[in-house]
Amino acid sequence: MSDTRRMLAEMADPLFAELGPNASEERDLSRLEELGLPLLLVSEAEGGFGGDWLDALTVFRLSGYHALGIDLPALVIQRAEGVDRELAMAFARSCQIAGALDAALALSVGYVNERQQFGRPLGRFQAVQQSLATFACEAAAANCAAMGAAQALDRGAADFEIAAAKLRANRAVEVGTAIAHQVHGAIGFTQEYSLQHLTRRLWQWRSEHGNDAYWSAKLGSRVIARGADNFWPDLTARTD
Repeated sequence: MSDTRRMLAEMADPLFAELGPNASEERDLSRLEELGLPLLLVSEAEGGFGGDWLDALTVFRLSGYHALGIDLPALVIQRAEGVDRELAMAFARSCQIAGALDAALALSVGYVNERQQFGRPLGRFQAVQQSLATFACEAAAANCAAMGAAQALDRGAADFEIAAAKLRANRAVEVGTAIAHQVHGAIGFTQEYSLQHLTRRLWQWRSEHGNDAYWSAKLGSRVIARGADNFWPDLTARTD
């Protein structure tokens, strides 16, 4: 992580944690503006932060991790110049999903290591361990896909990577939220427990700016148009 991104994370993380799911633009937007976060993708020459898409990944992911009540990515992208807003918002939701999955996974691991059943922590049971390992793989895949999309955006054209990232993140939501609520039981749905803030947002973000069917069709039609013989060469040509 670069010094700029480390600074962004150190500024944004405690603020997002404090504001949390109950944040509102009317009450709390000024605190985000004090840090210059809505101008993240605006150039320094125009009075903005001058960040790149990897900087955006850092901020968007943290907003998802804390289920921030303000749609900060929408504010950032609205102010950015020369971006495809549909693709940019799909990228943003992919980042938020990755962050929220990590938060839900951390809650789940913490819970099963504290909750006792049959005289030992739930986390000692092999079936629970296997479920959480599957969850961890899904969260890691969503994070890797979001990272790949951010790198592609910084290089230039990124429609393929964003489509793949949003589809992969959407698929991870289905698996991750099911396991999180399975290991938590009824407490995961209660108003007082923070898991429901994350999973409700995850279900919302999965359907926004392209659901599974939408991005599957986009990717599938592109592969079909290019032909089977071009699939692997096209795929490997996307990155170094």
